[in-house]
Amino acid sequence: MTDLSSTRCYVLGLETQIGLSLVRELGAAGVTVIGIAQDETALGLRSRYLSQAALLHSPRTPQGLAELRAIGERFGPGTLLAVSEANLQWLMDEREALGVLSPVLPDAEAFAIVLDKTRTLDAARAVGIEVPETASPVSWAEVEQLAIGCRFPVVLKWADPAKVAGRLAELGLPLEKAEHIYSAEQLIAACARYRQLGQWPVVQEYCAGTGLGQFFFMHRGQAVRRFQHLRIAEWPPEGGFSSVCDAVPLDQHRDLQERSIALLQRIGWHGVAMVEYRHDSATGRSVLMEINGRFWGSYPLALHAGAGFALISHAVQAGAGVPTLPAPVARLRARMVATELKRLLRILLQPHKIIDRQFRRRPLQELSRFVTDYFRPAVCYYVWSWRDPRPFLQDMRNLLRRH
Repeated sequence: MTDLSSTRCYVLGLETQIGLSLVRELGAAGVTVIGIAQDETALGLRSRYLSQAALLHSPRTPQGLAELRAIGERFGPGTLLAVSEANLQWLMDEREALGVLSPVLPDAEAFAIVLDKTRTLDAARAVGIEVPETASPVSWAEVEQLAIGCRFPVVLKWADPAKVAGRLAELGLPLEKAEHIYSAEQLIAACARYRQLGQWPVVQEYCAGTGLGQFFFMHRGQAVRRFQHLRIAEWPPEGGFSSVCDAVPLDQHRDLQERSIALLQRIGWHGVAMVEYRHDSATGRSVLMEINGRFWGSYPLALHAGAGFALISHAVQAGAGVPTLPAPVARLRARMVATELKRLLRILLQPHKIIDRQFRRRPLQELSRFVTDYFRPAVCYYVWSWRDPRPFLQDMRNLLRRH
């Protein structure tokens, strides 16, 4: 593998397991890692793989830009990886004003497409990927027509959540990631909340199954690295993000991988991306949900499997080319235990809070898997690591502080 020990990488966003995993992956490869956090309790600040650390007090502001530039001047030139979409957009807007920092960023137009679910689905159709039936009402009259003609259940989602988040907050309305709707009356009631906004979420066909994520590093139009996982458990139980996920051998879902790559090629994507499907193992149907043009929540699995996406991102940006890496581990399970416990509580004691009526509760099976996973031979954890235990201790302190 290319020697990267003389290179430097800044990681912006150490508050979650994602940023922590980037620090661990880069640091273990000998890269000098400077972590930038917004909170002094951030998990990544406690990692032994961190060479230096700094706090960014005013992100996404002119003051924050000056802070970020000063951090670069203090520690020296290097690449810059960001975790959140908000920070990626900020860096894209300010890419010419970052001083000695060299950010890893996607193409602006490609990023705009992946942020907009409607445009993403249009691009997917064009390359032969199955997408959920979706309607995008632009008036109250269209909402009423949909209520009459819809086949329920459906799911309400915002086409581009970032674009409406601020306005919703001004109106005192929550940003609902996904809302399950089972009748015309319920659809009318849900959409009525947004009449003062003058915008409505898309109305999407309900798709059964579990999350199948396919991950790629696109370089010069080609997928130079790939990895995939299947969600075993999600939070919330009816669908959300992984609390348990399994690495899936790359000889499975090969045709779907090629179509995912064709989709990323069509939108002109460069760098890391997650193409997410709802996969129904009973029928074999895989329906596209979205593209995440950033490092994803279950990144610890990719880290422990040796997928190397952070390392590739840094190496390419640093001008070292694509490093040669061994194949990712084909069979491995990753767990987020604190979220698993919350999920078990919901399934065992609070089933009335599960909003998806199609969700099948299997309390004994869930409890059995939770226990036996501690004895599986190939299991890793989102935060815990014997080699780097202090982030886990910080996570426990943060959890106790919140409760």
